[in-house]
Amino acid sequence: MALVLAASLYGLAASGHFPRPDKSSAPALGVGSLPLLGSMALVIAAFASGLIAALHHIPWYTAVIGGGLSVLSAPLVLQWFPDRFVDNRGALFAFTASSAALAMLLMLAVCY
Repeated sequence: MALVLAASLYGLAASGHFPRPDKSSAPALGVGSLPLLGSMALVIAAFASGLIAALHHIPWYTAVIGGGLSVLSAPLVLQWFPDRFVDNRGALFAFTASSAALAMLLMLAVCY
């Protein structure tokens, strides 16, 4: 559930970065968007690997219920963070790191 919550928080924080606030500026695809796109790829990979690892330990119906509760609670949890954190790249990196760490813990749990 924590992995789904971290990935959901990342998705909400990343959705605040689209569209660009200044429409007259350069296109969104550039060197400046590399951290955003790279962190998206890392969160997707961490979520997929963590989900596969978690399903080795818990039944699918428990994963669906717990994941649904995590997704539904993500907007409420994101409100606890200050706006200057959520609107900055710090939120993207923090939620990416937490997703990757949780996925690694789940994969280690499968090995042992």
